[in-house]
Amino acid sequence: MICRATDRTAGRTAYVLAGLLGSAAVLHAVRPEPFDSIVPRNLPGSPRFWTYASGAAEGAVAAAVAHPRTRRTGGRAAAALFTAVFPANVAMARRWSRKPASYRAVAWGRLPLQIPLVWWALRVSGDVRRAGAR
Repeated sequence: MICRATDRTAGRTAYVLAGLLGSAAVLHAVRPEPFDSIVPRNLPGSPRFWTYASGAAEGAVAAAVAHPRTRRTGGRAAAALFTAVFPANVAMARRWSRKPASYRAVAWGRLPLQIPLVWWALRVSGDVRRAGAR
């Protein structure tokens, strides 16, 4: 019985992560401008290409996380994706150095949030277990 309850909880956690990633994917497609502005300038090609590419990656990872058969790989891919977008978040924080203090606080404050996102993705993959779990 405990295993089933744990499996349901793990599944819900995975679906929430998939929903977060899927929502971000949709936002990249329907409202690309804010994402274009945070693409690091040293990447080749247009910012819009990277916005759409990262949105497509988020959508694919969301689908992988949502399906139990691909969840392990999807969780690992989500962790990699959260790590890969970190430079864009740093670029945004640096570019927003002259914006009002509230904007700067959001930009710099989101950087440490990547750590729990990576941890969450690894938990969903099964690579990191809950404390006390065997």
